[in-house]
Order: sequence, then structure tokens, then C-alpha cells
Amino acid sequence: MTRDASGAPAEAAGAEEALLEAIRRQPLPRHVAIIMDGNGRWAGLRGLPRVAGHREGVKAARAAVRTAGRLGIEYLTLYAFSSENWTRPAGEVDFLMRLLESSVEAELPGLLEHNVRLRTLGDGTSLAEGVRRSVERAVRATEGNTGLTLLIALNYGGRQELVRAVRGVAARVARGELVPEAIGEAEIAAALDTAGVPDPDLLIRTSGECRLSNFLLWQVAYTELVVLPVLWPDFAAGDLFRAIAEYQRRSRRFGGV
Repeated sequence: MTRDASGAPAEAAGAEEALLEAIRRQPLPRHVAIIMDGNGRWAGLRGLPRVAGHREGVKAARAAVRTAGRLGIEYLTLYAFSSENWTRPAGEVDFLMRLLESSVEAELPGLLEHNVRLRTLGDGTSLAEGVRRSVERAVRATEGNTGLTLLIALNYGGRQELVRAVRGVAARVARGELVPEAIGEAEIAAALDTAGVPDPDLLIRTSGECRLSNFLLWQVAYTELVVLPVLWPDFAAGDLFRAIAEYQRRSRRFGGV
């Protein structure tokens, strides 16, 4: 079998390039969000500890960021650690905190090189101090970048985000800055973690699970959902291309006809 320079079968590489050219001829989603699911199952299928799946998942995330930037997508949101993930075994949570810290440090030069701006979603106050410092440093270092905006959801939950937003709006009312009758969707949206970011056009969930898992509950009201059977560590450029191609085949009516 003929293989290309990366070692992949030449036929598969050719099909991927053809798909890439096809999706570039159609409007691309401005904002893609991904629920990165399946690290533990990927490891279990190989007789490995769950942490091995998380390590491989970092590689898949790096590739997704590079691919999104290559396509010219404006915003990419990755669900890295949910507010419910604290209920996992303490050893796994500790490993995830260390992995997050080391990954942010390791990826910062690449973010700078590829003009990626980093933002975070979620309540960072409960994160390990090392993670918080690393993330804050990376956010500051990339704030002037003008390419892809990468949003990492850390200690994030959609319901918790809405509670924070409602409290913020209520505080404005209490200070006399806003009357209740003036509260609309724009005021709520401006109080969310994603303030200033367009709602996702496309939400991808890997591993075949068909649920939102408390992710971007306000923002995905009219987002196109694509569920892929691939486990997250196996997610590659071609999977992102196929999800975008599926998005491009759909007609977005936003409740109209």
C-alpha cells in the first residue's frame, strides 16, 4: 500500500485533502465547540489506566487547535474539565490538574507561534493553584493574538454559568444600573463567561454519547449537533472535516421555514 510522508495510506490522505477542499468551498462555521469524550474508554479498550487516555487526549486537542486554525475558524471551544468532574476518584482529579498545568505550559509557545488567543470559561477559583497560575499567564501572553480564539472550559458547568450570570444581572439591578423590565437576552448573554463570543454554530461530541453534559446550555439553543463514534484520543483532522461537511449539508432555519 502506498503511504504519504506522514505514514498514512495515500488513498486516505487523498480523500481527506479532497474533503478539505470541498468544505473550503462552502461557508465555514465561525465557532466550533467540542465535548471531548472517550479518554477513559480509549484507555480501557487497550488495558491501560484511564490517565493514559487523558495523555493521548491532549495530543488530540493540540491537533484540533492546529486544524481549526488552518481552516480559518474564528473560535474553538474545548470542554476540558467540567464542574461535575470533581466527583471522579481523587487520584484521577489530581492527575488531571497536573496534566492541565503542564499542558498549558507546554502548549504556550505553539499558541504564540500560531497567533492563537486563549480564553477560559468556568469558575477558576476552585482550580489547583498551579493550574490557575499557568492559565492566567497564558491568557495574558496571548491576549494580543489575532488568529483563532481558543476557549478552554475549566471547572465549567452550563447551569453554574447561568447562576453566575443571573447573580451578576441581579447585582446590577441592586446598584440601580438596570431595571428588571430592561433585562433581555442581550443582558444575560453579556453576563455569561462567553460574553463577546458568538454562539457555537457547530457542537461536536465524540464517543457516540448523545447528551450535552451541562455544556453551553444557553449558547447552543440553535447550534447544529454532530455526534461522532470516534473516541477523543483517536480524533483527527479528518473527523473535524467530516463534522464540518455534515454541518454544511444542513439548513439552519432558526425556528423559521
